[in-house]
Amino acid sequence: MALPTTRDRVPAHTADEINQRIERETEARIRHLARAPHGIPARLAELDAEWDIERAIETNASIIAFTGVVLGAFVHPYWLVLPALVTAFLFQHAIQGWCPPVPVLRRLGFRTADEISEERQALKAIRGDFEDVAAAEDKASAALAAART
Repeated sequence: MALPTTRDRVPAHTADEINQRIERETEARIRHLARAPHGIPARLAELDAEWDIERAIETNASIIAFTGVVLGAFVHPYWLVLPALVTAFLFQHAIQGWCPPVPVLRRLGFRTADEISEERQALKAIRGDFEDVAAAEDKASAALAAART
């Protein structure tokens, strides 16, 4: 069995209707801002602040693991099972792209870093950030500068 790519591992373990909803919502925002480009800078700032699903999973896992350690130290050692389970699920997520919070977080609208980046790049293209790259003498530097803005 081949492991899913980093780009595809979370969407591969997400229900098709959720992936399609996330894609439709992203496309709708891009189409709206293509008609009203004055809103692009604000949306890019929102995208910079948006938490991707990996960050949400890491935060969730650390809170649960820390809680288990504290309860294990002060209440009963059986609570140490909690951080053990969390680390096993984190490992499963790292390998397969699935762990118990993934379906819930995806339904809540958490996107992958690639999904967020795709929207960012589309908005930057609409804004014209990449127009000077083709004409630039140093295309690599121009492309990197456009991608980093």
